[in-house]
Amino acid sequence: MHSPTVDPPPIDPLLQRERDHLAASRAALRAMRADVESLDLRDVTGTWVSAAVLQNQIENRIAALADLAHTPLFFGRLDYRHAISEEAAEGGSGERFYIGRRHVHDATGDPMVIDWRAPVSQPFYRASRTDPLDVDRRRRFGYTGGELTAYEDEHLTDPAETDGTSALLAAEIEKPRVGPMRDIVATIQPEQDEIVRAEIGGTICVQGAPGTGKTAVGLHRVAYLLYAHRDRLAKSGTLVVGPNRSFLHYIEQVLPALGELDVAQATVQELVKHVEIRAEDPSEAARLKGDARMAEVLRRAVRSGISLPTEPLVVVRGSRRWRLPVYELVEIIEELRGREIRYGAAGEALPQRLAHAILLKMEQDGEAPDDRVQDAVARNPQVKAMVKQCWPPVDPAKLVHRLLTDAAFLASCADGVLTEEEQATIRWTRPTRSVRTAPWTAADAVLVDETADLVQRTASLGHVVLDEAQDLSPMQYRAVGRRCSTGSATVLGDLAQGTTPWATGSWAEALHHLGKPTAHVEELTKGFRVPEEVIAYASRLLPAIAPGLAPATSVRDAPGSLSLRQVEADALDAALVAACRSALEREGSTGLIAADARIPALAEALTAAGLPFLDPGTETSADARLTLVPASLAKGLEYDYVVLDEPAAVVAGEPDERTGLRRLYVALTRAVSGLAVLHAQPLPEQLR
Repeated sequence: MHSPTVDPPPIDPLLQRERDHLAASRAALRAMRADVESLDLRDVTGTWVSAAVLQNQIENRIAALADLAHTPLFFGRLDYRHAISEEAAEGGSGERFYIGRRHVHDATGDPMVIDWRAPVSQPFYRASRTDPLDVDRRRRFGYTGGELTAYEDEHLTDPAETDGTSALLAAEIEKPRVGPMRDIVATIQPEQDEIVRAEIGGTICVQGAPGTGKTAVGLHRVAYLLYAHRDRLAKSGTLVVGPNRSFLHYIEQVLPALGELDVAQATVQELVKHVEIRAEDPSEAARLKGDARMAEVLRRAVRSGISLPTEPLVVVRGSRRWRLPVYELVEIIEELRGREIRYGAAGEALPQRLAHAILLKMEQDGEAPDDRVQDAVARNPQVKAMVKQCWPPVDPAKLVHRLLTDAAFLASCADGVLTEEEQATIRWTRPTRSVRTAPWTAADAVLVDETADLVQRTASLGHVVLDEAQDLSPMQYRAVGRRCSTGSATVLGDLAQGTTPWATGSWAEALHHLGKPTAHVEELTKGFRVPEEVIAYASRLLPAIAPGLAPATSVRDAPGSLSLRQVEADALDAALVAACRSALEREGSTGLIAADARIPALAEALTAAGLPFLDPGTETSADARLTLVPASLAKGLEYDYVVLDEPAAVVAGEPDERTGLRRLYVALTRAVSGLAVLHAQPLPEQLR
């Protein structure tokens, strides 16, 4: 007996037309890439250097034109009421634009997909019924994998249509998270778009509550600036600074997915890698070494070697002797010292200044020396000896080494700046023989970087994104600030998540140390990722950890997303394993977050239970969706489901209660769909 034949449901003709446009757009993108791959560079390059540069540009262009099979080529469409271009205006109708991650054009050059960063795309994020921006219809597309499966229309000029929440937008925001961080280009909200498209000339600071998308906003801002100011930033460079390598690995695919491949990423520690880190400071020593007062101590140390001559300078050239008296030498050195230019630059200028003074005496005596004579005098052994004596070269690492080992030298440089007790706190307790074997700490490396900048100016980039900025010390802010001294910055953070002893107290203070005191501060309080029930529970901690901040809210009301459970101490590990199993039954990623000291025991429990797990920063996949996360590394990461172990232990793992409660606030706000809190000890008072 044959089963009856069931005809497939008919396909919506409108949906089919959109699928056809997607297929045609993908074909056009492949053709664009093939055109670049077929370029012959042999007849257009003059030297091997220009050929190599051009070849590199071509390879980057080919990579940027890659068609990512599971990434939608376009995610929206705008139907304008009136024509934008002259060609369409002649037809008397509006225009239609598909909005996507990159520009795609057909064989004749007509656009098939418009880059989301183009001005014509902006109304996709900003248009509303109260201000439609000449948009008649905004269409959003839904995808399963790389296949277009749905569409949804908003008629912005139809008075009969009421406001409502976009189901496709909500589905995209709530989509389970497996793998690295994704871009949010399809879901950027109006308040986020204003930050993304802000002008390059000014620095912006974003105070963002958990789940508000501040990290994604910062990354999309980089992509936008590279689109709008590509030539400028291609020369000066861009950089994303994150708190640790796990975090940078988590976000590293966002910009390539938007076609941007040339943005460097680094931690602060990698920026200041002048010495090998061999030790760790006690918290008070680290706090003092990160204090902005250390900049003055280092400035004095760098200039401590400058001395004034007591003997005249005598230069012998041929049969003549030219003499500069002591008072003239003193005037030249004092003038250079008073100008406060970089120590190394002044040291390089001093021999030329001395040589120029000698040339003036030659001219007074009837000679006619030129620049070659001045250069020769500047290289004269007597001049070089005088410069070395009065303005000796400074090795940054050696100078900081001396400062941290020589009590008398530190006292002379820190007089009136640091107390004797503070000086004793930052000095190394054990003598060390050399720079190479010294017990350098992370805070020491920042001091070496500051000293290096006092000697020679640090090169400035065009734009720097600084994420999780609330955890930086004043000296770390200075280290990042010098790398965008002539450029701009996007500063991202949340004062409530400051978990270092030196965490900043206000953005005004932080921006002052960064060298950007006039930066504009934006506050994002509307969350899109963390459910309302979870963020409301975590916000109970705000009065204790950041009393000046407004509580965050969420657009996602997900009843049942928070569960609290107290168990007996000897049953806690088994309960945690069971909670992880339960979370893994659902789609998406799961993070088990615990105090750092608890990680070995939990790793053993998961292994014994046959539950494989990943380390933070390791990319999740469909087959490996559980990550065991020390609380100290949870910041900036997100998981669909979070199982949080023993909040009291998270608090106790920090040097003080406020820092511990802030660490707990971070852990509580990593969940996108559900949070399960398990504990044997009583919860912190603020959460009871």
